[in-house]
Amino acid sequence: MRLLLVEDDAMLGRALDTALKQQDFIVDWVTDGEAALLCLETTSYGIIVLDITLPKLSGLEVLKRLRAMAITTPVLIMTARAGVDNRVEGLDLGADDYLVKPFEMKELTARIRAVTRRSHGRAESKITCSGVEFDPATRVVRKDGSIIKLAAKEYRLLALMMANAGKILSKLEIEENIYDAAEEIESNTVETAIYALRKKLGKELITTVRGVGYMVNP
Repeated sequence: MRLLLVEDDAMLGRALDTALKQQDFIVDWVTDGEAALLCLETTSYGIIVLDITLPKLSGLEVLKRLRAMAITTPVLIMTARAGVDNRVEGLDLGADDYLVKPFEMKELTARIRAVTRRSHGRAESKITCSGVEFDPATRVVRKDGSIIKLAAKEYRLLALMMANAGKILSKLEIEENIYDAAEEIESNTVETAIYALRKKLGKELITTVRGVGYMVNP
């Protein structure tokens, strides 16, 4: 999943960028509000992790503008402001959750999972489709009860497809969510990754919708 991280503190931003990438997120990290809006105008994200105190535009102003643009991407706000009024303001402007600094990395990732899960209308962490069980919390994949080992790209693709079960994802959407901007993407890269997943998890898991994209049957 591609994630937009908006944090102006260089030390914290670098630490979060590294830690989130280790959890297999594709991270775009920017350090001010204007840069965040520019990213949102050109790129689709699974979630936005947004600091409130930012240069150029505050996090709350960014939130207000993106909701005015009808961008419904889930937003998790980070702030050092612990007051109830600050939390209420952010939530009323359209934030989906709130995390007060300092925090543990495991809490941030748990909240990201919870927010994205709710955005897809799911209450439970585990997702099961066509005999395949995927648990984002533990990153364990099972096929008919047996644990299946996946390569990093295969894991990212499965996580994306199963989180969006029932929705057709275009080739471009898949590329944006499982490949870093610096990576070379060949014309058949997505097809190769789909083939590898089908070989390990069964052909019935992912359906090809010709001329449109791919879908996991819910």
